[in-house]
Amino acid sequence: MSLDTVLAQDQESPGAGPTIPGQTTDESGSGAARRVEERDLTFDGFRYTCRVVDHGDPLTEPILVLGGSSQDRNSWVRHEKWLSPLGQVITVDLPGYGTADFLPAAYGVDFLAAAVRHLLIELAVERVNLVAACYGGAVGLRFAQHCPGMLARLMLVGMTTRIPADYAAAMERWSVMIDRGETETIARELADRFMSPPGTGHVRKHAAVSRLVYQQIAGQNPEQLRKSAEHNTRLMRHEWYRPEPVPAVPSLVVTGEHDTLCTPEMGREVAARLPEARFLTIDETDHLAPVERIADFADLVARFCTDRPLAGLSYCGSPETLGFAVASLAP
Repeated sequence: MSLDTVLAQDQESPGAGPTIPGQTTDESGSGAARRVEERDLTFDGFRYTCRVVDHGDPLTEPILVLGGSSQDRNSWVRHEKWLSPLGQVITVDLPGYGTADFLPAAYGVDFLAAAVRHLLIELAVERVNLVAACYGGAVGLRFAQHCPGMLARLMLVGMTTRIPADYAAAMERWSVMIDRGETETIARELADRFMSPPGTGHVRKHAAVSRLVYQQIAGQNPEQLRKSAEHNTRLMRHEWYRPEPVPAVPSLVVTGEHDTLCTPEMGREVAARLPEARFLTIDETDHLAPVERIADFADLVARFCTDRPLAGLSYCGSPETLGFAVASLAP
């Protein structure tokens, strides 16, 4: 079970529970049942698994969520009750992550972006609202660059155009430490990296999230450790960001107000490189904003994917127009 799923269960009301794959339920409270399906697919010889939630009567294009390296397809279960009434919600364990096949580090972001394309073709999905967080943001942006016709809207969360030098140096150390079995030290360092330092600002559930990040990483089994080590190697071997053209679709870049890993300034830099982008911060959160404010984050996604106003929301800052195409038109 992933960190995000554990946290979501902790935050939900009593009696709420994740949908069991293959079952239907009226958990959304909208009066219509959700259908949940999981499918195993194979791309270039590597098996991977997707989760598809279908509510029927879509209000927008399917929502595809690409999570970070420590997330899996079940990390977004609690977001689904807000998002599934909009239409299909698709989450996925791409090759190398979650329960998918191990992926050698020789395969980089380009390969994973191609796997996303393969996923949508297999699901007969023509265009998606893409929500991509952290490492998923790197994959999602590359997918947007390579498959512009398959994108309706783009939302990047905790994204940057560069891996900070100190983080890259830490990954070198972590690879050696994984080989030595020093998982507890890595877990503590990663928890400190993902969470904002004390005194940065108020972050909801800071202590609980930090504790669970540590527990998740320290409790990895040998196969998970192997994938984590390979992920670090992949990050060091391949381009995180490539300045290729991005389609002029509605785009939103989101950062936690107190994110010290991918700072708000880094998020603004990402937004400024997209043609039609706005930027905003989510209040009282850091790098794990989607976990720390589940309902509010889901509401933001729903609003963006249905072209509803983003100004004046109680849980986030005012949107800033930074995309180079729309910013140049501003008076």
